[in-house]
Parts: sequence; C-alpha cells; structure tokens
Amino acid sequence: MSKKEDSRGKKGSHQTELYAEVPSTCLPIVYSPEYNITFMGLEKLHPFDAGKWGKVIHFLKEEQFITDEVIVLAREASEADLLVVHTARYLNRLKWSLVVATITEIPPLLFLPNFLVQRKVLKPLRTQTGGTIMAGKLAMDRGWAINVGESTNLFAICSSVRHNLTASLVCFPLQFLFERVEGVARATIIDLDAHQGNGHERDFLEDRRVYIMDVYNRHIYPGDGYAKRAIKRKVELDWGTEDMEYLQKVELHSEGALNEVRPDIIIYNAGTDILDGDPLGGLAISPQGIIKRDEIIFRAARRRGIPILMVTSGGYQKKTARIIADSILNLHRQGLIGEEAVEGAGPSHVPLMMSKSVSSGAMFSAI
Repeated sequence: MSKKEDSRGKKGSHQTELYAEVPSTCLPIVYSPEYNITFMGLEKLHPFDAGKWGKVIHFLKEEQFITDEVIVLAREASEADLLVVHTARYLNRLKWSLVVATITEIPPLLFLPNFLVQRKVLKPLRTQTGGTIMAGKLAMDRGWAINVGESTNLFAICSSVRHNLTASLVCFPLQFLFERVEGVARATIIDLDAHQGNGHERDFLEDRRVYIMDVYNRHIYPGDGYAKRAIKRKVELDWGTEDMEYLQKVELHSEGALNEVRPDIIIYNAGTDILDGDPLGGLAISPQGIIKRDEIIFRAARRRGIPILMVTSGGYQKKTARIIADSILNLHRQGLIGEEAVEGAGPSHVPLMMSKSVSSGAMFSAI
C-alpha cells in the first residue's frame, strides 16, 4: 500500500485539509505570513521574536534560494485537527482571554475581547500547528521538510499538565503520521533545543514507537525528572558549553541513536536558544556551531535514507533569524536539501503552493 493517503487517512480518521495535494514543483518548505504575531506591540512584551519567521523567509529570498511560488503555504489547523491531540475541554478553555494571557505570559491579553485574541494570537498559532503537521507528511513524501515556524505554542500543550512548551508540538505530526500514513511505525525525535523537551517526553512516555534523544542544559527549566524516563539517549550539558564539546556530543549521540533504532522518520527540533548570549538557554554555541549542528543531523539522516522533518524552535535573540536562514542555505550548498530532492516526485498530498500575490513585503505586515 502506498505511503500516500487521502485527506481522510486510515479508517476512523477525521477529514482534514492539511493533507491536500500540492504540485511537486514546490519545495518542502512550509510557511505562512500568518505565523508572525503582530498586534498593537503586545508581541514585544514577550522575549520571543514573534516576527522572526518572516525574516527567515526574507533572507532566503534575498539569497535567491526560494520564491513565493515554491513555498508550501501553511493551512490553519481545524478544531478537528487539534482534537487528535487535545481534549475539547482544553480547547474550550482557550476561549477565555485570561487563560491565553496566562499561558503565553503576556498579561495585557487579559483585557482584550476574546474574538481579538482568537484572530491575532490563536489563529497564527493554529496555522503554525497546521504547518508542522503538513511538513511531517511532506518529509515522508520528499525525504525532507522544514517548517519555518515555531515548534512551541498553546497547542503544543498535550495534556492537563503545564509542560515546558519547548518542542512539544512535535506530537502533532507524529500522531497524524501514525494515524494516516501506511509504513510509519517508528519515529526518532532528536531534540537539540537548550531546554529539556518534557512536553513530547510526557506525551510519548509509554509509546514504544517513539525514540527520544534530548541534548539540553541540565541547570535550566524545566528539570522534569518524571519526563526524563522517556528519554532513550540523554545528554545533559553544563552552563557555557561551547562548540567543540557540543558538536562532538551531538555527532556521537545522533549516530548512536540512529544506529540503535532505525526509524521511519526523524523529527528534528533545531532550537537556536543554544546561541551564546541567549538569556534563557545558558549555553555558548556560535552561529557557525549551530549551522554545523544542523548539517550533522541532516547528513546522518541522508546517509541512512531516513526522511527528516526540521522544526525551528526556541531562540530569544534577534540574530537567530539570520542564523536559521544561513543554516538552511548551508544545507542546500551541501546538497542535503533542494530541488534535487523533489525532482521526479509525484504530487504530494500536502498543501497548495503560496500565491504569487503574496509579496515579500507582506511577510512583515500585521496579521
């Protein structure tokens, strides 16, 4: 049976627009201008650069690697899509501005009508969630995919426990792939965000289909001992870890993880909060170290012929957008991603390509 399923997937699956068909001329790079949260300056009250995804796309266009016509336009996840992971009770709680303000750590949201919170905050986050799900299927079809958007948001909280949001959105593409795509039976999560990824670790704690490798600063939030039980390959770092030690450990343990269990897909959480000077990560990795790290992971996947989905994640400095773009460009120069991975492929059951009407200027416009 083909790995490509229709929008309904296996028996019992709900109808979804996230596995719609897209021409093979599109690169498996998923993005939407909707990703960028900009509303009355409220986004500036959070340390995260809510507009950095548009900046990444802008830099990639400047280098003539992509155009609007080859980007895969992310679709907003529907309530039925979100219910694959969440309970209706949790989704209903997000209809209260107080709840959203608390979880996002942006107190002024409390004073906004919820219809504005839905439109200006939750819709972008639902679209990022949809983009991650779409990128998972694209990775299976094309061998690689990158979602140029956050891997963490309100919809990344996958149980009643308040997880560290870092990396927990990876549960969405995996649940969809397990449910809908024939031949996806095992997955490896390689989590290289500076924080322990206890969100997906709790989600997949008892799931033997998922192998988790996590490399993180042992001294920072969340320090979730219970979730650590899910980690099959744990690499704990100290304050100020630098490039040489970091890259040696990443290469050694990623090779070990992929030799120990051969997955059907790799979900790679490429956090940039490991950058030297990050106010929350506490590590000291250079921009060149981040670029080399991503190359190590993609080369390991390519050498084994394992599909890989890269999700961009934590990173609280303005310069991380440039670093993410430079890393993607390096992967292309190294022959690890690009049009050659798409040539000869049939149409993918993921989304429609971005309309020509979306200009580069729109990437920075308010939602």
